[in-house]
Amino acid sequence: MTGMTAKVAILAVLITIQAVMIIIQARSLAVAVVALWELKPPTTIAVPTGIFAVSFLARHLLTVWQNRTFFPFVEKTTGKMREDLMEKLFQLGPEIVEKEGTGNMVTMALEGIDKVQTYLMLIMIKILDMSITPWLILIYLAFMQFKSAAFLFVIYPLIILFMVILGFAAQDKADRQYAGYTRLSNNFVDTLRGLSTLKQLGLSKRYADNVYQVSEDYRKSTMATLRIALTSSFALDFFTTLSIAVIAVFLGFDLMAGRILLLPALTILTLAPDYFMPIRNFANDYHATLDGKNAMQAVLDVLETPVTQQKDSLPALTWDQKATLRFESVTFTYANGQRPALSGISFTATGFQKIGIIGASGSGKSTLVNLIGGFLTPDVAGQVMINGQPLPHLSQTTWQQNFLYIPQKPYLFHATLKQNIAFYKKTATDSAIERACERAGLTDWIATLPDGLATVIGEGARGVSGGQAQRIALARAFLDDSRKVLLFDEPTAHLDIETEAALKRDILPALTDHLVFFATHRLHWIGEMDYVLVMDHGQLVEQGTPSELAQKNGAYTKLRSEMEGLGL
Repeated sequence: MTGMTAKVAILAVLITIQAVMIIIQARSLAVAVVALWELKPPTTIAVPTGIFAVSFLARHLLTVWQNRTFFPFVEKTTGKMREDLMEKLFQLGPEIVEKEGTGNMVTMALEGIDKVQTYLMLIMIKILDMSITPWLILIYLAFMQFKSAAFLFVIYPLIILFMVILGFAAQDKADRQYAGYTRLSNNFVDTLRGLSTLKQLGLSKRYADNVYQVSEDYRKSTMATLRIALTSSFALDFFTTLSIAVIAVFLGFDLMAGRILLLPALTILTLAPDYFMPIRNFANDYHATLDGKNAMQAVLDVLETPVTQQKDSLPALTWDQKATLRFESVTFTYANGQRPALSGISFTATGFQKIGIIGASGSGKSTLVNLIGGFLTPDVAGQVMINGQPLPHLSQTTWQQNFLYIPQKPYLFHATLKQNIAFYKKTATDSAIERACERAGLTDWIATLPDGLATVIGEGARGVSGGQAQRIALARAFLDDSRKVLLFDEPTAHLDIETEAALKRDILPALTDHLVFFATHRLHWIGEMDYVLVMDHGQLVEQGTPSELAQKNGAYTKLRSEMEGLGL
């Protein structure tokens, strides 16, 4: 954290001055009270009362100063942490999201970073306060009565030991709570994403009950953490109050025996609560920011995840009719998977083939497309080659500059329609964008928009239908014709038949003179393909031209029959 040392040094100075103000405040208050006890004229307390007021005000203004000094640094640090996290997620790709969960990643990047900010803001100041203030007060008390200072010195580590024991218990509960929070985030986000499908299948009620149950588990873990925190706070308050009471009793005995004067006795008694105040504040904030500590650890774990190396193993590449992509016994296993998601995948793609990837849901179609796109890194077993050159993976910069990826639900940025279409080609001219829109079938729709291509779309702006989103993704492909590889991951799976038929008329021209990988479970697309890969439970069970596969009467034929039965 750049600049941390300077900020901590400033905080240390401010806290030291604040500790001095606390001592002056207690001393002036004791002087005023003793003067009143001795029935001196009211004018004699004017000066000590004024000193008390100034030191009291300075004490709290210094707290504000500390926060104002440290907050910009914490805000900048957590902002940089959020940027680093987003960059890391982009580098790691879908594999880390698959491992950690979509909801967890979203929560970590948004609310998690905010919790980290709260954690750093509170804990850092409290640790410094606990490290400086009690010891300055203890030194001052030792000059007035060594016995009281010695007692406070001895009792302090005992209280810390007790707090450490309760802290471990609270940490264990907080870890479970954060795990429940992560599970709740993933469950809620996944349910929202699949809500339309769940409603169609009549399963929305069941999953609503599931969300309720996960929420209840999280509530119970939160309450368990709060019970420990409240117990800890009660114990701390009890022991510190008891210690102050012991000091008061012994000071009373010393006063009656004449071993101490009223002024130092009252000063000691006034400073005793302030001696324990930093550790009490730290304990309260420790329990309040355990989620922030866990969130920071989760973010750091992601930031420390190794990034795929050897991304420049492939030299300059321009995909053409003679180019080849070959998979030989390629296997892939997700980080949290018990068995390979893909096993022994072997095929060869040449030139401008149109290759269909078909299979039942969960057969590995999307995983294969992500592997081809370099979004996932294959296991060590197997071999990937482009133009005969062995590669460790396809996360190659030059390879990824040659393809366009069109997923089932293309992401639309909160930006203008023009900026969304020119996502892959920022320097595209207006006329080129308009031609791409015309080829993608967007012209009539754009004409109905008040601001045309300047219309802001995406999250928080004008909504678009699924078909319009796919056409925008298609316009991106038409706009950048230098990318000769197209990856389609079930682009029409969520569209109705009429919308899909209209979209198909515009997609087919885009497939010409391109290497195409088209993952789908729609039968009518298969007839447009030159070659078909049939997936089943992570294995490539058949491959060949549609006519060749139809004659085998194997997995392809069986899958076609099942799809026809489902009306696909």
